[in-house]
Amino acid sequence: MPQYPSDDQLLRQLRDPSVRRAAFETVVAKFSSRLYWQIRHTVTFHDDANDVLQNTFLKAWQALDNFRGDAMLSTWLFRIAANESLSFLEQRRDNLSLDSAELNLGDTLESDPYFDGDETENQLQQALAELPPKQRQVFTLRYYDQLKYEEMSEILGTSVGALKASYHIAVKKIEEFFDSHD
Repeated sequence: MPQYPSDDQLLRQLRDPSVRRAAFETVVAKFSSRLYWQIRHTVTFHDDANDVLQNTFLKAWQALDNFRGDAMLSTWLFRIAANESLSFLEQRRDNLSLDSAELNLGDTLESDPYFDGDETENQLQQALAELPPKQRQVFTLRYYDQLKYEEMSEILGTSVGALKASYHIAVKKIEEFFDSHD
């Protein structure tokens, strides 16, 4: 695994116009995998996750001059990725009938060459697809990324208490989904 500069070092480099582009390439290399999986767990499909990831880095590049450094670089990028994921889901929901998306999710997942999950993972993805976008995002950040509520709060700009409640409700809905599909 390559050795990357710290977030502080990267921030200094990003503020230096002579090395900014190279520093941003390092940012992309350093955070692509983690961001991809955060996004992938939210939007489900590989191609969609790649599109959202690309939009995330584009937005980050465009907003670089406005980043004050109040949060860690990684937190800022995760926040952009979270917002882009939600925007994508809302746009997709507006463009598709939810019923048709739910009916075809299992078949679509199985035909996705990048999906290597078993039947249980397939059912989990179907259950996640039925959650409201924000709840899905909270669940995936906690379950897949194993983030603490405090970290999630920084990324999503939501109180810890609201995140705990959202996660609890998402877990209950997923349990109900599995109970009804036995």
